[in-house]
Amino acid sequence: MRVLAAMSGGVDSAVAAARAVEAGYDVTGVHLALSAKPGTLRTGSRGCCTIEDSHDARRAADVLGIPFYIWDFAERFTEDVIEDFVAEYAAGRTPNPCLRCNEKIKFAALLDKAIALGFDAVATGHYARLAQIDGRPELRRSADAGKDQSYVLASLTPEQLSHAMFPLGGSTKTAVRAEAETRGLSVANKPDSHDICFIPDGDTRKFLRNKLGAQPGELVDDETGEVLGGHEGVHGFTIGQRHGLGLERPAPDGRPRYVLSLEPVSGTVRVGSRERLQVTELVGDRMIWPSGVPLDGPVECVVQVRAHGGIAGAVAQLRGEQLVVSLREPLGGVAPGQGLVLYRQDAAAGDLVLGAATITRTR
Repeated sequence: MRVLAAMSGGVDSAVAAARAVEAGYDVTGVHLALSAKPGTLRTGSRGCCTIEDSHDARRAADVLGIPFYIWDFAERFTEDVIEDFVAEYAAGRTPNPCLRCNEKIKFAALLDKAIALGFDAVATGHYARLAQIDGRPELRRSADAGKDQSYVLASLTPEQLSHAMFPLGGSTKTAVRAEAETRGLSVANKPDSHDICFIPDGDTRKFLRNKLGAQPGELVDDETGEVLGGHEGVHGFTIGQRHGLGLERPAPDGRPRYVLSLEPVSGTVRVGSRERLQVTELVGDRMIWPSGVPLDGPVECVVQVRAHGGIAGAVAQLRGEQLVVSLREPLGGVAPGQGLVLYRQDAAAGDLVLGAATITRTR
């Protein structure tokens, strides 16, 4: 079995590749060059996909004794991830670029090329568990709840999952680092990357302002309609945001205000109390069923709306071309453009991903 190991230059992908080698597969390592002008240095957990990362990936491949290549996916990444990210913010939505990268780059562009070259599967360092049950793939949460990445993999189709391998799904991050040390991998203690990879300084507002320019508008109290101040563009805000609003005066009761909604056409950013952030229903489209089985009637489940957190019990059902999710308890800070992922709780086998969708509106 020929396996292409996607090697980012971090500890997780290096150990995933090592385990694929140890399992007896014919493994080749590949690092994806996602930037036309990659930076030369990382700063702790800031940024990824740098020249330094490509060198770290090559050194890990050398230790494992496997062939190693660098594939240039910068153009595809710009079109499918960065431009999509900017367009979504311009439309008043809040995208998750990691979801889009997994969907469009790692398990579309990369997998397509791998299959065309005769590989059977792509192995990555994601923390999620994958099994084949009655010929169907089942995607489940990882054994390490704190590192679980099933949320950002839930946009994958059954066909893509049938060619995927996640060797770290049953391990904890602590165990993976210890294994890397034992294997002599120099990335054993390398910090994880926590920021959006194409915004290494972490300043999303500045990045979007450079892309979209100034688009002045007003900050409005959602309850009274009072204009509270101005701003340079709705793309500088996201629903649930509290800090950096630039308000000219506090709320009458002295409590903080939060962004409640964005109106890109009028340039209005509506703000209000934390209580007004709470939503009880989510509506989504662009549904994906990783196991190939759509919902059949109302289903009791758990919904997750952010990569880490934003979890609630729910009842989900299909209504025509939309997925409607009624929450058992309210969630705050939920924005159109975010992904929602449905899970069936299973204490014995780990939570199973039922499906995913993109949030179009909330109530």
